[in-house]
Amino acid sequence: MAKVALITGSAVRLGREIAFHLAYSGWDLALHYRSSSKEIFDFEAELKIRYPDQRFHIFQTDLGVKEQTQNLIKQVIDRFGHLDLLVNSASVFEPSSLKETSTDLMIRHMMVNYVSPFILMRDFANIADNGQIINIADARIKNNKSDYLSYSLSKKSLWELTKMAALELAPHFRVNAIAPGAVLTPAGKDQRYLEKVAVNTPMKISSGVNSVLKSIDFIIDNEDLTGQLIYCDGGAHLL
Repeated sequence: MAKVALITGSAVRLGREIAFHLAYSGWDLALHYRSSSKEIFDFEAELKIRYPDQRFHIFQTDLGVKEQTQNLIKQVIDRFGHLDLLVNSASVFEPSSLKETSTDLMIRHMMVNYVSPFILMRDFANIADNGQIINIADARIKNNKSDYLSYSLSKKSLWELTKMAALELAPHFRVNAIAPGAVLTPAGKDQRYLEKVAVNTPMKISSGVNSVLKSIDFIIDNEDLTGQLIYCDGGAHLL
């Protein structure tokens, strides 16, 4: 029986890279998106051409709306028959200091980056007999900089949830997290941006998204691993 993975935020950026990598590794995929409809349908078409013997289905959900989020796991399992891996990758990423953060901005970050992963993890654990969960955190959780206050707090909370879930759900589920640094270029930037950031890290090289993909493979293949966080930031969290 083919393995099935749900990756939130599959249409663009890191979520898309993770989905493509898992498809290459033989997984059937539940491709989630919120509003990037052209990107997700183009991506699905590309995957079906490259991997005609695998299954790819699209699921539209606004993770900022709990009523929609609470239906997603059941929809995926009803469609595929089972679910083996949940990757919580979708996120909101907006800057604001403590003084600048509105209540609405805080709620939006917490809902998409923390509450929706909680809902999906809970529902996965309640419906399925076993599986794996990988939460995409952020290397920012190690510091207390407030330039992205609500984003950082939501990712800090996600990491704490990861540990608590790993303890409660073992041995039937393994729950781990990955904390990327600057692995993808922001809008309007090119590879030189990543190289400039990398110079200020202990490793002084930019491995890009490959470090995240290799970490996903390591987590999936290591049957003894749960409650762990892998930093993919060239050692920046040590500074």
